[in-house]
Amino acid sequence: MRKEFTANTVEEAKAMAAEFFKTSPEKIEFTVIEEEKKGILGIGRKNAVVAAEYNPSKAEIAAEYIKKILACMDIDAELKITENDDGALIDIEGDTTGAVIGRRGETLDSLQYLAGMAANKNDKEYYRVTLDCCGYRERRKEALEELARKISKSVLRTGKTLTLEPMNPYERRIIHAAVSEIEGVTSKSSGEEPYRKVVISSVSGRPERKGGYDKRDRGPGRRNDRRGERKIERRSSMDLMKTSFEKDYKKPKPEDSMTESGLYDKIDF
Repeated sequence: MRKEFTANTVEEAKAMAAEFFKTSPEKIEFTVIEEEKKGILGIGRKNAVVAAEYNPSKAEIAAEYIKKILACMDIDAELKITENDDGALIDIEGDTTGAVIGRRGETLDSLQYLAGMAANKNDKEYYRVTLDCCGYRERRKEALEELARKISKSVLRTGKTLTLEPMNPYERRIIHAAVSEIEGVTSKSSGEEPYRKVVISSVSGRPERKGGYDKRDRGPGRRNDRRGERKIERRSSMDLMKTSFEKDYKKPKPEDSMTESGLYDKIDF
């Protein structure tokens, strides 16, 4: 945007431009159209004319948009802009900013979306605007990471798949990142916006095994097998103590098995 300013001096004209654009003079490109002239006894005196051109950055556009909304909400706050490679972080700081956050950050997310729309208006190259308020994002991130760890432990213990409440893409990414660091569980997103949810499930689909064998192996058949194994072990120990005569004496004769059918078939040797 280009606009001309007239003042007693060039410096005063520049200050007027900075006030008009609500930014520092260093961010404005000035062109001096006419220098001031003092004249003689006030005769022939002329004011300075300066052309100021200012093209605000996308971060500044977003911040100005937020300021207007906060003014409508009667909220007195200061904005701190930090630009990075992906876009900009705008932090709202003040004593009466609770209404800016809203329930679980819903108001803050809505303001962030609108600020991003304002910054990217009529521009094909997307510029990411992240809005924070008094460190809320970091506190929410820590809470979500703790939630992911707690749910993952429950899934590992029970083997049951658990579905979390609907979250925005930013919060779902936090959950996915936390789950990826826990062995034995996996996560995916399910559903359509704005009701898309994170689903956490066990990789094996079974409860976490504790001890040498699964509790599900402890059925009646398993107990019978173990009893049979113990009987065989005791029988083997007793056989080692027998003399050769006892072994031959106890050994069944061929005719015995023929006359008493099935008697010795029931014994495992």
